[in-house]
Amino acid sequence: MHTDKLIKQRNFSLPRLALVPVVVAAALLAGCGDDKADTKTASQAAARVNGEELTVHQINLVLERQPGLRPEQAEPASRQVLEGLIDQQIAVEKAIEGKLDRDPKIVQLLDAQRRATLAQAYLQKAAGAAVGAPSNDDIRKYFDSKPALFSERRLYMLQEFTIQGEAEQTKALQAQLEASSTPQQFGETLKAAGLKFNVSQVTQPAENLPLNLVDRIASLKDGQALYQQGNGGMKAILVVASRPQPLTFDQAKPLIERFLSETRRQEWLQKHVKDLRTAAKVEYIGKFAEKPASGAAAASAAEPESVAPAASAASGIDANALSKGLSGLK
Repeated sequence: MHTDKLIKQRNFSLPRLALVPVVVAAALLAGCGDDKADTKTASQAAARVNGEELTVHQINLVLERQPGLRPEQAEPASRQVLEGLIDQQIAVEKAIEGKLDRDPKIVQLLDAQRRATLAQAYLQKAAGAAVGAPSNDDIRKYFDSKPALFSERRLYMLQEFTIQGEAEQTKALQAQLEASSTPQQFGETLKAAGLKFNVSQVTQPAENLPLNLVDRIASLKDGQALYQQGNGGMKAILVVASRPQPLTFDQAKPLIERFLSETRRQEWLQKHVKDLRTAAKVEYIGKFAEKPASGAAAASAAEPESVAPAASAASGIDANALSKGLSGLK
């Protein structure tokens, strides 16, 4: 895991028409249920479209799927969602008028959505009940094991070089570049080699780097680089400059707790789905009986989408960047 990149505040945006493709299917699916009246009874009406009520319950259901929504954004966001739901309802009514809810393909799509939702709901509920919160000792152990991400965390200015050349040329160049001690010497040596290259520059904290590079880059001084030889050239990541930006245990604790919980949840889910398949009676029929699909591959389709650890607003860290890093060096 990484900790996570510093959050860039951005305004909530939910285009009205973007809701329509998704919510048409969702509304048709909801319309097939028997508890429609009960849901409306428990919810407060927010609008009526041709006599059909749209409820606060429906608005909240959409808002719950918007991660990182701040309290001050709730009111404008709810109004924007309502406008999208109005567009949705109008489209749903037209779909029903055209008997699309009886179209075999639409019925199949609705059934597939229902099955996916039920499977995901079961797995999420089962995992939530089975996986407990990590202990304070577990959190401290992880904190101490990742100094480059926490106590010795740094903000880096990095340059990524993609250098073209034959293997002998790039290996010889790497030896020369490794003798450089400053970014200026690195650049002069590279230009003198006469090889074609491209360069890009980024400024980012340690947690934005691929996990397998965090400790390696942390070991570099300003002016030093990492190298990767490849077909037709090599890549180099140069530390142009860096400065310490450590995180205390208290700052990192909420993020680590969520990360460890999510990691354990995913591990439990993989094992649980495997156990379910082992206990189930699965028969392959027809052409599928000739070469059964991989159990692991089939099981993975039933697993809920992996959810990145939630951001820690208090420490200004965002977990969405954990899997991101410099291209080509994973």
